[in-house]
Amino acid sequence: MRWMTPQMMATTTPPLTNSTMHASPEDIAQAIVALSEGRLVAFPTETVYGLGADAFDATLVEGIFRAKGRPASNPLIVHVVDESMAKRVCAAWPAEASVLAAKFWPGPLTLVLPKAEGVPGIVTAGGSTVAVRCPSHPLTLALLETLGSPMVGPSANRSGHISPTCAAHVRMSFDENQVFILDGGPCTGGIESTVLDLTRDPPRVLRPGLVSAEEIAEALGSAVTDAQHPSGTGQH
Repeated sequence: MRWMTPQMMATTTPPLTNSTMHASPEDIAQAIVALSEGRLVAFPTETVYGLGADAFDATLVEGIFRAKGRPASNPLIVHVVDESMAKRVCAAWPAEASVLAAKFWPGPLTLVLPKAEGVPGIVTAGGSTVAVRCPSHPLTLALLETLGSPMVGPSANRSGHISPTCAAHVRMSFDENQVFILDGGPCTGGIESTVLDLTRDPPRVLRPGLVSAEEIAEALGSAVTDAQHPSGTGQH
């Protein structure tokens, strides 16, 4: 898997809970209908707005790549409501994953694990691993709960453009016939999630983000390496 590193890096984790729910239950119902009609749905997280589709629907996922102009070689992160839903897209769920999910979920930590057989290859760029996280936003958690299925959710912008942190930013990239937007107010983080590869020993940070390698190492009580600093940054 290849992950792009954001230009800005955070060294500490800010408050992540966003209690704002501008959209209503009726809006969530409309979002579900939009997905059933083959449209994409933009949803808020604590980091940036994501562009969503059912992770098990290869046709809709392909639509995200087309809409963003995103290369098929760039895998997508799957968003889930909890650990139970995460296990539906992962072929293995080690004890370390449970520890980190309990500590940082909902929150901006993405875990890379072996992918389940039912996950379409387009989600993982044909790779054998899948990236999964639980976003910290009540509106998106409600959407996932209502849909009852994991959703892919790359940033809701054209590839190469600045990641959107409010609904207005999303509308600048996509028209209403193409993307249904769930407006959950401004995002609190503004930086993409940390991506941690749990298929390596020791685990390795592939993309720095709001959760630091040091925080992860402390939670695990063991070493964590950083792709940007292979000599051992983040070891505990």
